[in-house]
Amino acid sequence: MTIQQKMLAEFIGTMWLVLGGCGSAVLAAAFPEVGIGLLGVSLAFGLTVLTMAFAIGHISGCHLNPAVSFGLWAGGRFPTAELAPYIAAQVTGGVAGAAVLFLIANGQDGFSLAGGFASNGFAEHSPGGYSMMSVLITEIVMTMFFLLIILGATDSRAPAGFAPIAIGLGLTLIHLISIPVSNTSVNPARSTGPALFVGDWALSQLWLFWVAPIAGAILAGMIYRFFDKPAEN
Repeated sequence: MTIQQKMLAEFIGTMWLVLGGCGSAVLAAAFPEVGIGLLGVSLAFGLTVLTMAFAIGHISGCHLNPAVSFGLWAGGRFPTAELAPYIAAQVTGGVAGAAVLFLIANGQDGFSLAGGFASNGFAEHSPGGYSMMSVLITEIVMTMFFLLIILGATDSRAPAGFAPIAIGLGLTLIHLISIPVSNTSVNPARSTGPALFVGDWALSQLWLFWVAPIAGAILAGMIYRFFDKPAEN
């Protein structure tokens, strides 16, 4: 595959992740009487990754997330030369997904970005009012475990063909744990798209949702390298 083909796949996949995951939160989570709630939003994020892993995994690896690219790079699974192109494609895809979501949501009378537009935040902008330190720890640890799942499930020693299921369910579990804390990022591209539309506090707090996921991902890559060391006789 050419780098252009990989970038287009990452753009489309990340667009789907933001549209499907954030879209479920903005459009369906609290819908009268039949809202899907936090469980439904968690499942929606997991399903976006699961479906795209089958759709484009053979094209780009289906990262859909700068933290995943950094984690695979730290784990020795991804070339340095492709980091910047992948991240550019992921961020622009995330913004495109947020733009489509905004166009849809804006068609309802009374829609306002003041509701947060599924943005990530801490302190008064955390769904549960969690502190910046709590959110920082959550995002580092959750992203670390997400990358450990990805690295393990895609290892040549793992059962073949099941990686998308493990990764999708892993992301679902992460959302079930951390939506009340940070609205769950573990993905800088997912955070950037909605934040650009909300502006104000969402942009001022965006730094954490780049720093923490990437730090957690790199930590996971370093940890997984230990499992790749040959056994000593």
